[in-house]
Amino acid sequence: MRALIAAGGTAGHINPALAIADKIVNVLPESKVLFVGTPNGMESRLVKKAGYDFYGIKMAGIQRGLSFANIKRNVKAAYYYGAAFPQVKRLINEFRPDVCIGTGGYVCGAVLREAAKLGVKTATHESNSFPGITTKLLTKTADKVFLFSEDCLAHLKHTENCIITGNPLRNNVPIEEKHIARERLGLPEGFTILSLGGSLGANKISAAVAELMRWEQKKGGINHIHSYGGNGRDTFGGLLEENGVDKTSNRLILKEYIDNMYTCMCAADLIISRAGSMTLTEIMAIGRPAVLVPFPQATENHQYYNAKTLADANAALLREDKDLDGKWLIQTVSDLYTDRARLEIMGENARKMAKTNAADVILSEIIDLVGSEKCIVNSEK
Repeated sequence: MRALIAAGGTAGHINPALAIADKIVNVLPESKVLFVGTPNGMESRLVKKAGYDFYGIKMAGIQRGLSFANIKRNVKAAYYYGAAFPQVKRLINEFRPDVCIGTGGYVCGAVLREAAKLGVKTATHESNSFPGITTKLLTKTADKVFLFSEDCLAHLKHTENCIITGNPLRNNVPIEEKHIARERLGLPEGFTILSLGGSLGANKISAAVAELMRWEQKKGGINHIHSYGGNGRDTFGGLLEENGVDKTSNRLILKEYIDNMYTCMCAADLIISRAGSMTLTEIMAIGRPAVLVPFPQATENHQYYNAKTLADANAALLREDKDLDGKWLIQTVSDLYTDRARLEIMGENARKMAKTNAADVILSEIIDLVGSEKCIVNSEK
């Protein structure tokens, strides 16, 4: 099988694309996979690092605010979009894909629309509970539309080709017992919280968490792992000092970036986080209760809808960024700390929502779409 995959912009678009590509080449080793994205975007670096061929096409996003600078950017974006179609057509004619798969990003719409015009089978994947503009447009022409959750359906006009698959992960999430994960991290036994302040760091989560840590140290016996992000390098230490938090405590792990996330998630009794689609997919796979604070500047407020999907299933608590403060977080964590039965129910509900076979389902649908005669299956997979 020959697969052309269009993805870019954010990790929430790129990682599902890589997971699908990995599944294709593992199960169908004779397959050829080519990625398309913007040449200077995150996708270029991540795709090449994963060992896949990459073709770059200049694209830019539409700015919604009305200003002279945004008008100039939108004129450039429109020019790039128009110029992309002949490049895409030439690429498709040269690569001759059996299927074009999109997972979001600026270039995704142009690739899948042109592929459909040329008679190539197309499939698109939406990783959020609120579908983006590209997904909404592609549902009119795509042969298959893979969705993160059933909540997506309420926001789409064309649902006849939609399939609820969940988000594919590149690797199976390794599940460890809490005490084993804590030992691996060097933490003593005790109630453990993992909080993620976001890659930019200096936000209301980190400020509220600093106050929470003061309460935890007075309470005693509580572990806390916190990622404060890049900007937090200069600000989070000051927040801890303001709150009189002992940074040398053996119950604290403070990092700019967590590179052993699965171990930290497995160690946790409760996770406090933004509501990016892939983070929620991992939380569900491990089966942990969560307090979710959606990033308010996310496109079309999609993180709110992601968080609402879990909150509606009693798998998480949702608190909007504007309403988050230390007082609320302390009270919420205190209530959950004393009600372990509620935590267990929330974690179990999260686990029930997990679709750990998402990549397998997506590949099965793609094989059905292109025809099994074009697919040489590795019988060991």
